[in-house]
Amino acid sequence: MKRKSQVGSPHPLFYLMLVLSCIIVLVPVLWMISTSVKNETELFLSPPLLWPEKPTLAAFISVFNDYPFADYFKNSLVVVIFATSISIGFSTLAGYGLSRFKFRGRASFLTFLLLSQMFPSVMLIIPYFKIMRTAGLLDSNPGLIVTYISFTIPFCTWMMYGYFKSIPKDLDEAAALDGAGHVRTFFSVVLPLTLPGIVATSVYAFITAWNEYLFALILTNSEDQKTIPIGIGQLIGQYKIEWNELMAASIYSTIPLMVLFLFLQRYLISSLTAGAVKS
Repeated sequence: MKRKSQVGSPHPLFYLMLVLSCIIVLVPVLWMISTSVKNETELFLSPPLLWPEKPTLAAFISVFNDYPFADYFKNSLVVVIFATSISIGFSTLAGYGLSRFKFRGRASFLTFLLLSQMFPSVMLIIPYFKIMRTAGLLDSNPGLIVTYISFTIPFCTWMMYGYFKSIPKDLDEAAALDGAGHVRTFFSVVLPLTLPGIVATSVYAFITAWNEYLFALILTNSEDQKTIPIGIGQLIGQYKIEWNELMAASIYSTIPLMVLFLFLQRYLISSLTAGAVKS
């Protein structure tokens, strides 16, 4: 008797596409790692080596010995952590207010939040530069923090608004019947339920600020105020590019992101499946 095929079992073509997708994603990463452990001779061999015959960690050591990458890391971490924390704090409160209270101009304000994300960064460089110069915040971590907050809050607010909208208002009404005010309802009832959304929004804000290059390039000048993207960009010289050092610095820059995803992946999965089941 013929065995019945399982209902909904993936087609073999699905696995083939999955393997091809993994190859497309992983090959550049493997090439970056391979390049970072090559010596200067092996970098320019033709045909190129997929993996060096004598791997070396000299590039990883020289990145910190020959360049102030420790300062770059410190600046990036300080700026990104402060900018992300403040953005999430304000966007969480704003998202809750927009999802729970009706007031004149709410729809226009939500539209404005989206429209503010449509302007290219190049258009905003000169206004930001003049504002920071007037405020005395040029070439400083507070200047970058304020800048990053200004362009992460709008989209973070829209994301949190969507998560709060997915939580039934019946919970607020039940809390009100028990005598809880809006503040207590927010912190004790609604906020714990939006933890996956807060984590997903925080990851977005963190990655956006961590990888930002243009504003950091224009608003900072001294070596002790530059961030990781600027430090990596400076490894590209006018006449020579140290590819192994460039790849080693890029690997260093991905470590905080990998750690972030490692510890927050279960919350990210929860945020992706939120709202998939209709209550």
